[in-house]
Amino acid sequence: MNSEARDLEFRKGDVERPHFEAVTTLSDSQAIRSVDFHPNGKLYAVGSNSKTFRICQYPQLNKIRNGQQTTAYPPSVLCKRTKHHRGSIYCTCWSRDGELIATGSNDKTIKYMRFNNETNQLVGHEMELNMHDGTVRDMCFLDDSSTKSRLLASGGAGDCKIYITDCGTATPFQAFSGHTGHILSLYSWNNSMFVSGSQDQTIRFWDLRVNVSVNTLDHERKDGGLENSAVTAVCVDPTGRLLVSGHADSSCTLYDIRGNRPIQRFYPHTAEIRCVRFSPSAYYMLTCSYDNTIKLTDLQGDLANELSSVVVAEHKDKAITIRWHPTDFSFISTSADKTATLWSLPPS
Repeated sequence: MNSEARDLEFRKGDVERPHFEAVTTLSDSQAIRSVDFHPNGKLYAVGSNSKTFRICQYPQLNKIRNGQQTTAYPPSVLCKRTKHHRGSIYCTCWSRDGELIATGSNDKTIKYMRFNNETNQLVGHEMELNMHDGTVRDMCFLDDSSTKSRLLASGGAGDCKIYITDCGTATPFQAFSGHTGHILSLYSWNNSMFVSGSQDQTIRFWDLRVNVSVNTLDHERKDGGLENSAVTAVCVDPTGRLLVSGHADSSCTLYDIRGNRPIQRFYPHTAEIRCVRFSPSAYYMLTCSYDNTIKLTDLQGDLANELSSVVVAEHKDKAITIRWHPTDFSFISTSADKTATLWSLPPS
């Protein structure tokens, strides 16, 4: 049985919602916009509006689950850089091998640093990229296995272009045009394909081997597609078959990529959705919203039927970003309430 299904099995038939408990809470002086797990799951990086960048230790949940904890505690911070950017840190992401960590800011720059996976320390000098002319809203790494290069896709406000940077040479070598509004979300699920969501109400699919978008989903579709709402979040499941998008009108749309058709649109929240993420095996989906809540949606069964979404965590202010742990059934959420909180299921 999949570990995700096993973790929720004890709740099966229970009318109570799956109750995730706060394990650690990182507090800052300003809103926290970004977080990302290291691919090995042992660390996570956090970027804040206060310009502060931190790398934190993921706790040992087995100790917590043995009754050794009753309230959330601050995480162990292994690295802290104040004034890492000249503005707020909007996005943070690790490369797939964990050897690079990148941040983007409303100071219009991207910074990336090398990371030693054995010592858990940043090494060498940080690199700064200055090709954007507006806030860098999101980024994703693409690894080119043929050349062993690490590529970084980035987008945001300004010229609405998506830039591809070779991190080996710190050189932006490709710029994708097509969006007419700010790019709010980027997501990659393999070495060459990624997807973007924009304020222009469209979703575009991109392939590094092609200079234009290979598919566009927009509000003009007549078949129940994506109408009249900015695309604030996009994510693709690990198989590359299913896309979920979050929108400013509080809706989500599930889309069959291979069949090139929308499956359904539903409204799990009461305010703008800021982030969507499939669980590692895509049995579940998390969404977070400006209504302060994080909801879990069960994706097991017929996706065309009504989907069940329940609140599993809540902040005191707008929820901004969520990330699943790579292997454990736990997640981190960040918020305008100036916290980044790690949530996990209690022992069954």
